[in-house]
Amino acid sequence: MNKSSLLNNRMIQYAHKDLDDVYYDLGTSPNGLSIEQIEVMQKTYGENSIGSKSDTILFRLRRAFINPFTIILFVLAMVSLVTDFFLPSNFSKNITTAIIISVMILISGTIRLIQEMKSKNASDRLDRLINTSIHVKREGVIINVPAEKLVVGDYIYLSAGDFIPADIRLTSTSDLFVSQAAITGESAILEKNSDKHDYTEQMAFSQYKNLTYMGATVISGKGEGIVLAVGKDTLYGNFVKPNAQASTSFEKGANSIAWVMIRFMAILIPVVFVVTGITKGNWLESFLFSLSIAVGLTPEMLPMVITTCLANGSIQMSKKQTIIRDINAMQAFGSMDVLCMDKTGTLTNDSILLEYYIDVLGNESNTVLDLAYLNSLYHSGIKNPIDEAILRCETMPEKQAYYKSLAEQYLKLDEIPFDYNRKYVSTLVTDNFGKHFLIMKGDIDQVYSKCSFVEYQGNLLPITEDGRNSIAAVIDEMLEDGMKVIAVARKELDLNNVTVLDESDMILLGYLVFFNAPKKSAAQSITKLKNLQVKPKILTGDHAQIALSICRRVGIESDQILTGSNLNNLSDLELRQTVEQTNVFAELTPSQKVRVLTALQENGHTVGFLGDGMNDIPAMCEADVSISVDTAVDAAKDIADVILLQKDLNVLEEGILEGRKTFANMQKYIKVTASSNFGNIFSIVCASAFLPFLPMTAIQILILNLLYDTLCIVLPWDQVDEEDISSPREWSGKRLGKFMRFFGPISSIFDIITFLFLYFILCPSLSGGLLFTQLTDPVTKLQYISLFQTGWFLESMWTQVLIIHMLRTKKIPFLQSKASTPVQLITVFGIILISGLTFTRVAGLLGLMMLPAWYFLFLLAIVISYMLLTTAAKHFYIKKYHELI
Repeated sequence: MNKSSLLNNRMIQYAHKDLDDVYYDLGTSPNGLSIEQIEVMQKTYGENSIGSKSDTILFRLRRAFINPFTIILFVLAMVSLVTDFFLPSNFSKNITTAIIISVMILISGTIRLIQEMKSKNASDRLDRLINTSIHVKREGVIINVPAEKLVVGDYIYLSAGDFIPADIRLTSTSDLFVSQAAITGESAILEKNSDKHDYTEQMAFSQYKNLTYMGATVISGKGEGIVLAVGKDTLYGNFVKPNAQASTSFEKGANSIAWVMIRFMAILIPVVFVVTGITKGNWLESFLFSLSIAVGLTPEMLPMVITTCLANGSIQMSKKQTIIRDINAMQAFGSMDVLCMDKTGTLTNDSILLEYYIDVLGNESNTVLDLAYLNSLYHSGIKNPIDEAILRCETMPEKQAYYKSLAEQYLKLDEIPFDYNRKYVSTLVTDNFGKHFLIMKGDIDQVYSKCSFVEYQGNLLPITEDGRNSIAAVIDEMLEDGMKVIAVARKELDLNNVTVLDESDMILLGYLVFFNAPKKSAAQSITKLKNLQVKPKILTGDHAQIALSICRRVGIESDQILTGSNLNNLSDLELRQTVEQTNVFAELTPSQKVRVLTALQENGHTVGFLGDGMNDIPAMCEADVSISVDTAVDAAKDIADVILLQKDLNVLEEGILEGRKTFANMQKYIKVTASSNFGNIFSIVCASAFLPFLPMTAIQILILNLLYDTLCIVLPWDQVDEEDISSPREWSGKRLGKFMRFFGPISSIFDIITFLFLYFILCPSLSGGLLFTQLTDPVTKLQYISLFQTGWFLESMWTQVLIIHMLRTKKIPFLQSKASTPVQLITVFGIILISGLTFTRVAGLLGLMMLPAWYFLFLLAIVISYMLLTTAAKHFYIKKYHELI
């Protein structure tokens, strides 16, 4: 589809009309809409919303209730409803299983939805973090309103740094330059104006200079305009489908775990169906029992436990100066093994100091400072630390009057704003005598490439072939010391406005030298990241020598460095190899930062990007987890998954640790529960092949899982061993199947021992000394079956609950590593409660009954033996696979 065809018809129509006609057609004026008109416009054209993830309740509902785990449970619930309620006779109808599973889905989704809303509210309270507002004139009064309250016909004001909140026909501009990277994916900066367009067929949307679109960003200048389209009618609204979101690493991991469970079901269910069908002769009963096997294999509380882990982790991180805007990002935060960041403000202080202003040979030059001051003073783009440092020169002793007079002598005519590809800014000024001067400042190499002459002590000299060597002789030592150096150039022009074509044959005047000291905590923070096995990589637009100097001071390996110009010469395959050995990338454009991130991801890394500026936004969009700070530009904060309330890597380290704790506790539940369930189901399959009755009923299997999973809800508050959070962990199902196959059969060994004890010793001793096949009395047979099922029910529960302590840690449980107090208490409480259940009337409803006290001595011996064998097997597993949880 041609992108121009996505433009709202009003946009195309009014781009070619005079402003008076636009005002007339929309019933508005430069004084804005009236209150009555606003309501009419909103009803006619809709609200300014495209259903983005941050403000749509439907999106949050979908994410809370629809995921691979809940889908599996929902399918099981529906099949249970059909087989247990609709197919059986009225006497045997049972809707319990379907109700219990449905309640689990509802509780899990509700917990997640509540936490999602809490997380959103927490970030909403920091208005600057995610709320965009705009200046609007209504009824002749300029007011500040939230962007979502805009309507077609509103008269709005734009300035540098603003997100453009709707599709707009410009009515007035002053050096207005915008970035449409969010729409086009290109980092080029475009100049806009308010001139009427002549009619042109098949005009691309980017060619309309008097239109600007939702999602674009004002880089510099000012503008005014009329809102022509809002919400889904905008160009951006056509590109972004409501609730569309790329599959995150969390969702991919969840999907892989769900598929492991599905594969186990696909194998076990047919086996159980065939075995029980042949041995019992009742195929309908066999089908219902095989269904209960599927239910028993599935950790029904998995969505709830995962959600609780994520929610608890998010709450804990908020206490550590970190706001999680998307709780799914918790997993990526903990799994991150590469952190990319710009050095400015992260390793160095936000503010920098102007140290020297020198001519081309290194002598102090007030002329260089004066021209740089004028350039920064009239730069209408987003203010940056360099401009702020230059403008602070007016606060020098006895200089206030001088710089005030200088500003009065030179007036601004035009400018070409800073561009991250050009790396310099040009300002056209005029003095009191009518002379026009183009002043350029920026990156040394880029400014030098535009110069044909140098000026020294009033003399104008042509640049010779070894001119770059002369520059190096003056500034290289300063660059090696970590100072930032920019060049200043000028030339006289007889023009009132300028284009990039005029930026040539400039006269190089000299340099400004700045010092940006590393933060005192930077070196310590880098060491902590390395200890967490998170590799820091610097992606900066700064000069290579500056980046190297800073990295050496803070302890980042910088034996190899890759500059933007060298990066362009590498193929994608070569870049994938280079990024593994390189930690410092300098002189990069925003698009080059994205290339580096993509190469790291293709190599299998989970990559985080910490950014706070406009040039960081493309890379933040590409990263697995995007991190920003509360002092960042609004655009960066708006797309960030994680927001740090302090611009300090120590805060980041605490967040990573909390993310890993969350991840470890999720893995405990998933691995331990899945392997334990698999062992129980495998035992039931074995028993079903030999027993003349079902070893457990479907409702008993479901209740067993429900009780166990309910106890596991406390796992998010468990302690985590230091070695389990010392390195990033992968969130996927790759190792789950291996864990299940290894530890599941161990529990089956003791299940089978229990099965033999129950069938040949306990049950006969309480049934007249006869085996089941020797019994003739139906009542005694039922008692025999109930005794057997109760004994196995208790053994399964005891082993499942206690095995958590065995497999939650690589160390010796209870001695070298203790579970948290809540986990210990819930373990004891759970065993007492569930064992006590068999002594109540409720037991009869579940087909259970009271067992003699001496059985519990046997049960204790079995459980201790199981725990000892599991501990021994655990050490073998760790030795072989170098991991546990």
